[in-house]
Amino acid sequence: MSDPEPRTFRALFISDVHLGSKAAKADFLIDFLRYHDAEIIYLVGDIVDGWRLRRSWHWPQSHNDVVQKLLRKARKGASITYIAGNHDEFARQFQGVHFGGIVVADRAIHETADGRRLLVIHGDQFDTVVHNQRWLAYLGDYAYDTAMLINRAVTKLRHLLGLPYWSFSSWAKVKVKKAVNFIGSFQTVLSEEARRSHVDGVICGHIHHAAIESYGDVQYINTGDWVESCTAVVEHFDGRMEILTWAHVLPEASAGNDVLVPVDIIDLKGRAAQAA
Repeated sequence: MSDPEPRTFRALFISDVHLGSKAAKADFLIDFLRYHDAEIIYLVGDIVDGWRLRRSWHWPQSHNDVVQKLLRKARKGASITYIAGNHDEFARQFQGVHFGGIVVADRAIHETADGRRLLVIHGDQFDTVVHNQRWLAYLGDYAYDTAMLINRAVTKLRHLLGLPYWSFSSWAKVKVKKAVNFIGSFQTVLSEEARRSHVDGVICGHIHHAAIESYGDVQYINTGDWVESCTAVVEHFDGRMEILTWAHVLPEASAGNDVLVPVDIIDLKGRAAQAA
């Protein structure tokens, strides 16, 4: 299978990479960044998982490679903004500071090519569990680790069977009623925040569920994640927003090595995208 041609966009939005976590699909993201570039890049929170790193140190070379890849894009002229999330909340104390050409912020306003103003924010500020009951958030984080262990086991089994990547945790999320209700509530709250901020829409992360939806006159966009669904949001040069999925691992017949290839590029045109 031949490599896809590199694609350049006006803006690229990535969140919830969780570097420092064993669940982070750093190799997938490195490959994605190899074939996708943008003039403006937003890292929409939880890029580094400080919660996991405090429990046990995990930082393989692939995680360092993601950081170096982003720094290289900044050196080549990309405007990169790091929006802090709850797992990398330590970054919030450095708002306005530049690190290797990457500026740190708590939120930002992105102006699209077609003149719309979009609030870019991680979204944890509007998660009442994270904001008001941190012990419950930490407990949920442990439960999420368990789901990721199951996810890795399923991934290994499917790989042995020659099947493409599929996220058990993403599938479970859209099947469990409470999770679906939470996603819906989160989307509504973030859309209301966009209205209060007098902007045309919001781009966020946090809940690991990629989507592009309209709530009346406000557009809700979620970038997804890089531990389950491997999704990012891009803005085309005409202002059109799109979710990209990059999630297959296939065996290379000639060399026996794993090759990362694009699963699907989905033009949602304002409709919700289901990760995985």
